[in-house]
Amino acid sequence: MKYTIDKQEKYSLIRLHEEKMDSSIAPNLKSEMITLHAEGVRNIILDLTDVKYTDSSGLSALLVGNRVVQEDGGIFVLTALSDHTHKLIKISQLDSVLTILPTVEEAIDRVFMHEIEKDMKSGE
Repeated sequence: MKYTIDKQEKYSLIRLHEEKMDSSIAPNLKSEMITLHAEGVRNIILDLTDVKYTDSSGLSALLVGNRVVQEDGGIFVLTALSDHTHKLIKISQLDSVLTILPTVEEAIDRVFMHEIEKDMKSGE
C-alpha cells in the first residue's frame, strides 16, 4: 500500500497513493488507522485524491477508521472523493455516517471546529 502520513498536533492526515481502495489495500489501511489511534491520534483525515475505485472492502476500512476515532470522541474526515467512491457511499447510505468534505483544507478546519466544540462541552 502506497501512502503518506502527515502527523500534526490535532490530527493525522493519511494520503492514499493508490488508484483502487479494494481488498488488496483495505486490511493495511485498517491496521494503519488502528495503529495511529493506539499511538494517541484522536482525529484522522483521509485524503482520497488518487483513489478512483472503491469496493466493499474499501468501505469496510473507512467504517473501521470512523468507528475507532469516534469511540474516543474524535472525528474521521474523508476528502477528495472520486465520483465512483462518492456514489458507492451514497448507495450504501453511509453519507449520513461519514464526514465527507471536498478539500483537505476544509477537513482540517472541521477537525479544529470539532476540537473547539468538544472543549466547550467538557467545560460546561
